[in-house]
Parts: sequence; structure tokens; C-alpha cells
Amino acid sequence: MSLVRLNIKGISYSQTQNGAYALILSELDGERKLPIVIGAFEAQSIAIALEKEIKPPRPLTHDLFKNFADRFDVIVKQVIIHKLVDGVFYSSIICERDKIEEIIDARTSDAIALALRFQAPIFTYKNILDQAGIYLKVNPRKDSAGAGEKESLLVDELVSDEVEVVKKEVNYQELPTDELNRMLEQAVASEDYELAARIRDEISKRV
Repeated sequence: MSLVRLNIKGISYSQTQNGAYALILSELDGERKLPIVIGAFEAQSIAIALEKEIKPPRPLTHDLFKNFADRFDVIVKQVIIHKLVDGVFYSSIICERDKIEEIIDARTSDAIALALRFQAPIFTYKNILDQAGIYLKVNPRKDSAGAGEKESLLVDELVSDEVEVVKKEVNYQELPTDELNRMLEQAVASEDYELAARIRDEISKRV
């Protein structure tokens, strides 16, 4: 199975799940986006790692792991998102010490937070991207003019822990598939990645 390298596109607010965010990954040589729902703590940790100039006064959990690994000469070489089951992504951290390679199972959010700190590449398999990837038509002018400012603002708010999350309860299991497909198109068009991921996962369960 061929691997596809991913970049971090940004972090989106959750409009449907209290305390949750969507981490947006983008294929390096393509247009598909892979939204992954993560918790607030992991979103904050990833945001801090993305914002190079921000350093917390005390090490966060992922920073502690990085310090521990550095002390004992453990290198994180890459992260692979290797499985998708019922909307849950499974990842592996590929580590090396004394030229011996080890594979460690990890939550995808933790694995990516560590990959950022080790400057390690992130990959997934092509079949996972085929199954869960979302195509998004981006307006270049809008993206170049406002995306950086929007993502920077989100990082600032995550770091300061002052984010207000809107909770909106919808039982997707009760909706017909045609309605879910319509909602998925609307979510993608409005760039609500987290909502699109939730709807996509519910549709995939019915296939």
C-alpha cells in the first residue's frame, strides 16, 4: 500500500461537539483534506507546537515526552495514520534508538503533536485518504488574504484557553442518507471540516 504525505492545514472550531476541534490535514501533492476530530487539550498542544515563538512556562505532556526522548536518544522518525474504523483514526509512531526501529501505537492527536515537536513527517495510506478525504474548492484570493490571519487568531485563542465552543445537538443516525449527503456538501462548501467529518463517518457506517 502506498503512503501519502500529509501537511497540517489548520485547526477548526467544533460547531457540533462541546470541547472538540477538527484537525485539518492536507495531502502534500493533492487537493484532498483529512479532518480528524480531536480534544481541546490536544488542539492546544498542537497549536502551541505550530506557533514556534510560544513556549509554555512549564513543559506540557508532549513537551515532556520530547525532553525524555532527547535525554535517552530516542528519535521519532515519522507518524503513520494506518487505520480507520467507525470514524476513529489509528496511528503509529515510528521511533529509533541505537539504530533499532520500534513502532508505538498512539492516538492520532498525540502522534501528530509529537511529530510537530520532532519535525517528523506525517503519512497515511492512500486507501484511507480515498475513504475519508474531502475535496474542497479553495478561492486562492480569499485563502491567501485571510487564511493566515484566521488560523493565527485560532492559535492565539487556543493558547490563551479562552475559546467559546458552540454546542449544537444533532442526531445524525436518525437522518436519511440523502439528507446526510446534502448536509455533507453544505459543510464542505462552508469549510466546516469538523461537521463534514462527523457526517462522513455516519454515511460510511451505512455502506
